[in-house]
Amino acid sequence: MVHIANVPAVSDEIIVQFPKDHVLLLKFNRPKSLNAMTPQMVDDLKKMLDWFENEPSLWVVIFTGSGRAFCAGADLKAWNTNEQSGKPMSPESIVINTNGFASISRRESKKPFIAAVNGHSFGGGTELVLNCDLVVASKDAKFGLPEVKRGVVAIQGGIPRLARIAGHQLASELLLLGNPVTAQDARNRFGFVNVVVPPSDVLSAALDLASQIISNSPDSVQSTKVGLLLTYKHNNEETVAIHSHAPATAGYMFGDNIKEGLKAFNEVRVWCAQI
Repeated sequence: MVHIANVPAVSDEIIVQFPKDHVLLLKFNRPKSLNAMTPQMVDDLKKMLDWFENEPSLWVVIFTGSGRAFCAGADLKAWNTNEQSGKPMSPESIVINTNGFASISRRESKKPFIAAVNGHSFGGGTELVLNCDLVVASKDAKFGLPEVKRGVVAIQGGIPRLARIAGHQLASELLLLGNPVTAQDARNRFGFVNVVVPPSDVLSAALDLASQIISNSPDSVQSTKVGLLLTYKHNNEETVAIHSHAPATAGYMFGDNIKEGLKAFNEVRVWCAQI
């Protein structure tokens, strides 16, 4: 295993693991509350993901939940306390929080995010899933954006992402009705789940995807992820121009991995990452 130093300290509401080289696993750990997000969890996740982004030995992060749920969204008891005490969420606080719900749902990372959805995912939990690059779901999992049933709005990035992925009518079905959908429908109809597996296989399937990613050049993967993110903001020509000059692209063009990859191809041998 690659030695990893200076791992941030977090509370017991987040479990931090390194299941294999180059892979970070973050597990939401409030199973009795269906892993509903608390301010402490959000602080822990922000700390870990800020560190992950700048840790060169880590290339992929997997999110999963403890117990029978993935994430039930925000802790509505804490939210209610804030509302009743005259501390409502303000437009400014939403805009300023550029990482979104759980420090994930609007975070723009150059490294791949994988969601290992072990159980039900509602509200902000589904919004953060929609910001993951690959999604593995238990066949028993359900996804929902029930905000309209609670007088709130899925405002942490889920609306535009779902509309782009599923199209206006299907996004409207999920958002305006507020009803949950199965993992199979999330894959086959709505298009935001990649793989549906038995409950016992969720984490192993996510780790398999991570293994396939880390078998590739980290420079190329990160430049490609940056290119994907740029397509949300720019047209084709603008994306190509900006992507070509992005720091992540310069890293792959002038780094050791491109030399090794091309050399391995010409020598008909297995490519070996240059870290």
